[in-house]
Amino acid sequence: MKNLLATLHDCDPGMLPALAEVWGVESKSLSNDELIRRLQGAMLDSEKIEAAWDKLDEPARAALQLLVSSAGGRMKVGQFERFYGEIRKLGRAQIARDKPHTKGQSLAETLYYRGFIGEGYDKVGDNLLGFVYVPTDLIEVLPLHKTSYVNLAASRAPDEEELPRIGLIDDVDDINPADTSVVDDMTTLLAWLQMNEADVEGEQFAKTAVGLIKPYLLRPAERRLTFMLGIGISANLVDVQDGKALPRRNEARKWLKATRAEQIHSLATAWRESQHYRDMWHIPGLYPEDSGWTYDAAAARKAAVELFGDLLPEQGWVSINDLIEIIKEFEPDFQRLDGDYDRWYIRNDAGEYLSGFESWDAVEGSLIEFYIAGPMHWLGLVDVGEDVLRLTAYGRAFLQLGEWPRQAEPHTRIDVRNDGQLLVSRRVDRFERFQLARFAHCKVAGDPFVYAIDAASMQRAATQGITTQHIQGFISRQLDGKPLPLPIVKLLRNWQDGAKTSVTFESLIVLRSTSEETLEKIFAIPALRRYLGARLGPMACVVREDQWQALRAKLGEQAIEVDVSRLQVDGE
Repeated sequence: MKNLLATLHDCDPGMLPALAEVWGVESKSLSNDELIRRLQGAMLDSEKIEAAWDKLDEPARAALQLLVSSAGGRMKVGQFERFYGEIRKLGRAQIARDKPHTKGQSLAETLYYRGFIGEGYDKVGDNLLGFVYVPTDLIEVLPLHKTSYVNLAASRAPDEEELPRIGLIDDVDDINPADTSVVDDMTTLLAWLQMNEADVEGEQFAKTAVGLIKPYLLRPAERRLTFMLGIGISANLVDVQDGKALPRRNEARKWLKATRAEQIHSLATAWRESQHYRDMWHIPGLYPEDSGWTYDAAAARKAAVELFGDLLPEQGWVSINDLIEIIKEFEPDFQRLDGDYDRWYIRNDAGEYLSGFESWDAVEGSLIEFYIAGPMHWLGLVDVGEDVLRLTAYGRAFLQLGEWPRQAEPHTRIDVRNDGQLLVSRRVDRFERFQLARFAHCKVAGDPFVYAIDAASMQRAATQGITTQHIQGFISRQLDGKPLPLPIVKLLRNWQDGAKTSVTFESLIVLRSTSEETLEKIFAIPALRRYLGARLGPMACVVREDQWQALRAKLGEQAIEVDVSRLQVDGE
């Protein structure tokens, strides 16, 4: 950071008389520049600095000791003020009235107006952050050896180099082991998007699309489906154009052909780097606003993942609450680099804005818990239980605590049954299942998935240029020389040249009379007959769907009672 001379030049000129009083410098008739030079000399004088040091109380000396011993003699403004209070920026008249250099409203304010600390900015990555610091040359003359360490431990601030290891837990309840079903469900999603349109609203699928996709997923939770859309986009597997989601064919093909371990690695990396999927927006009970503040989802996630790597053991169960408490104590600003807890706009279920450090548990604590029980569990990185977690082999690799798994993955063929059903276990190559889903529909999502080929799926295949020869060749490869089941042979033969004819279904409204005479009377009246269609027997006929209300009015004019209680039509 800056030296003392630069710090004095940066401070408000209204502070200079107060500093002169503290350091015993005569300020009358001096220009600001001359006074700054005199102050610099006095503050770097060993006798004067020791005298000023001795006038500080023990907590103030402990705070300086801590600040000097931390990296570079500086600390983020928000972090420092949380421990030692806020620093009011006062003008000359306020300083003369309130005398913060003799009776500051906080420990931080006292140190600031006595010249022991300054405030400045520095660039950290792409962010410009505010820091409290001790001027570099002032550090060299501070009599730190005179500090008593009796109260230092109680006033310690976070020290990145001394993060504790969290303790292990033996008694664990309600274990929910991780799995890699996200790979299977991503395969299902890509296949579904290949054949169907899916509307996207903001960062999630529209409700209609959710209802259509969920029955085909192994884990059909809507929040997890939203996560899959987000990391699918971030992994370049899914694209959104004009509000519609569709697979990116080349990238999806490459991912589908990879091993399961490689697929998990790809999805986990996409989540870690994702700016599209904003975890904060998907935490139950939190409602962030989209304007008025900026949120770097990837930076927050990376910082949390780095902390997990420092804190979590490679083996064994640990308490999630303990993990959250340690992060709160040692690195609370992991997602708010500037330490500012007042500028974010996040509401709770009651509609109240969560601001200030007192909302840390509700925001940051909830976010850490969501990382663990949500994305990290969905990706197969952690097993979870009641307030506990345990890293899997994938999780250890993700946190750089071990090598990424590269175990062999034996693949099995699709089981083609004699009744024409196709059973696809999770051990079947994902690209094979993706291809199958282009001409067969999934009847049951599970292990195995159950697929069937029917007229509707044949029609869908034809629109994609998939011929019966393609389908026959694909299924024959699964049978390894065995004959095709008869139901599939018949279906392929019938569809060899495409659909031979077509029919349509349409809804009709039926008029049913109480007697043959009544229907004859209705047909005999031209004003009524114009609304009628074909007869369906001596006591029933068709009514055009857009004419039934007009017919009802005309029947009433003829003193014919009409009962529409069994008719279900919009608006009635």
